[in-house]
Amino acid sequence: MGRFEDERRELIGSLRDKGITDEKTLDAMMRVERHLFVMDAFVNRAYEDTALPISKSQTISQPYTVAFMTQLLAPKASDKVLEIGTGSGYQAAILAELGCRVFTIERHYELHLQARNLLERLGYRVATRSGDGTVGWSEFAPYDGVLVTAAAPDVPPALLQQLAIGGRLVIPIGDLDTQQLHVVTKLEDGVATKMINGFKFVPLIGKQGWNSKL
Repeated sequence: MGRFEDERRELIGSLRDKGITDEKTLDAMMRVERHLFVMDAFVNRAYEDTALPISKSQTISQPYTVAFMTQLLAPKASDKVLEIGTGSGYQAAILAELGCRVFTIERHYELHLQARNLLERLGYRVATRSGDGTVGWSEFAPYDGVLVTAAAPDVPPALLQQLAIGGRLVIPIGDLDTQQLHVVTKLEDGVATKMINGFKFVPLIGKQGWNSKL
């Protein structure tokens, strides 16, 4: 698998030790070369289990967080998944490796271009766009899963509306300091929500995110 294979294998082992049990997710993370998604200055830290800075004051999420959120989403091959917050493109690549049809939105145009170009170069067929992720991407709805990689004050109604019945939305909800991960399953007559404590994300900015709350 080339450069950093041993470091990547060590990272996957540490994620397994920390409680990640979904082997498909771990296999996908073994195949995706995280060092290609980080800034050059941080290449040698790419396989540390930590978030790292990328352009526009954003971050590439901690590998454990990526693995945990993917495991919570529990996507199946051929599922249509909407990701809010493309960032470096790393999470989108993981979902694509799992066989998902991935649609991803990034509000920073520069990041959108960087991620789109990298994903294309690596051969991932991912639909990308730049815009306000809080209003979703209605053209391709409904989605089997929605994964939000930034923290919102509440669940954006548009994302819930675009989720298929039986679909699952994974999103951090809380204030600007700490959040809970919400796993929202859409039912015929409402939603079922599970909450998990102890996470911190960059804020989700948009019409149905933080800019209307601050």
